[in-house]
Amino acid sequence: MQVRVCTDARGAMDCADAFFGLDAQVPLAGGRLARYINLDNAATTPPLRAVVDAVHESLRYYASVHRGAGYKSRTSTAAFERARETLARFVGADPVRDVVVFGRNTTDALNKVSNRLPMPGDAVVVSTLLEHHSNDLPWRRRARVVRARITADGRLDEADFDRLLALHAGRIALVAVSAASNVTGVVQPIHRLARKAHAAGAPIVVDAAQLVAHRRLDMRPHGHPEHLDFVAFSGHKMYAPFGSGALVGPRSAFEQGPPDAVGGGTVDIVTESDVAWGALPDREEAGTPNAVGVVAMAAAAEVLTAWDLDSVDAHESALAAYARSRLSEVPGVTIYGEPPSRDRSDRVGVIPFNLAGWHHDEVAERLGREGGIGVRNGCFCAQPYVAALLGIPPASVGAFQGSHAGRPGMVRISLAAYNTGEEIDAVVALLARMSAARGRRAGAPIRRAARTSG
Repeated sequence: MQVRVCTDARGAMDCADAFFGLDAQVPLAGGRLARYINLDNAATTPPLRAVVDAVHESLRYYASVHRGAGYKSRTSTAAFERARETLARFVGADPVRDVVVFGRNTTDALNKVSNRLPMPGDAVVVSTLLEHHSNDLPWRRRARVVRARITADGRLDEADFDRLLALHAGRIALVAVSAASNVTGVVQPIHRLARKAHAAGAPIVVDAAQLVAHRRLDMRPHGHPEHLDFVAFSGHKMYAPFGSGALVGPRSAFEQGPPDAVGGGTVDIVTESDVAWGALPDREEAGTPNAVGVVAMAAAAEVLTAWDLDSVDAHESALAAYARSRLSEVPGVTIYGEPPSRDRSDRVGVIPFNLAGWHHDEVAERLGREGGIGVRNGCFCAQPYVAALLGIPPASVGAFQGSHAGRPGMVRISLAAYNTGEEIDAVVALLARMSAARGRRAGAPIRRAARTSG
């Protein structure tokens, strides 16, 4: 598949033709229309046109996959299984020793690992404070979770990670880390952490949802000290709609014991008193799978494989640097997780900030209502990390339980290959007007949205 990825004279990515929906007009306050500016890519990306085309073609032959004798069922099944092969290649999985299991999203995939891995009563899961709730809460149900702390600029304190590995030696059932943070964009040294996990006798699971649309991911061969044992990611964060996710890991992890979800599609033989489970991967994909979502995800992976992701990363890094520079010009803006130097090579394009005198709810609302700008606000399903960045002691976080109004959080800009400097300028212009109005509204109550995210 040939995909045009190009730059203009200023070095900015000019990929508008590759994406669907970038020309959508949305209503603003006052009734006028404006082109929507999506700076919420860490939550969901727009679909690629190639993905839309692939889905449209697949719908012509859409039918339930597996065990169907009709032509459409056989065609859909073939597309479904090709997608499995495509996504295995996409992350460098071993086609024989690894298996791709499809589910709803990254959260679903990580829960599956949690349900399927054996963990003795004294098991410890070593993780980090940077994690999304989806790479934290599933492990809490099975083991004691210990988290490596962060540095002042929001990165992993690797010395503390090493300390935890040594402290819990012999009891570590798993190391669970994100490839990139959805809060600050910090890219973790996953292969170095894998080497350390294996030296401690533990497998590693990587939440790769925030990385795969921006940089290459390679699981590396089995037996390599930096091999990634499990990788999970979602289609909706890599330019594919319809809610599908993939878990890639060793077949051996799923061959023993019953699957975590049972029912149609998971069995070989069922009697009134017994059941024989089916073969992989069917036994781990209960019910009718999301065949359209899987096709969409594979089509996106083909595009990303064809792209020069180094160029994409360079564009997004330059744009993030421009955004940080422009935001710093606005009086009252605080950017969180900023590195002490200008070296931001360990970041993808995610920038969390607050504007003094304005609650994050209202900042996000006004950006949307007055500028047609989509951002995310709240704690981004990573409350411990956000609390640490905001300097809120863990003991104080519970005070906000049951009340969303006034809950602390941030506003998040998150970038993708198609975003431009002009879109950043639009954000900065509106924030500057809000900053200038700060004094005029001093002492006035802050109107807040009813609920914050995360």
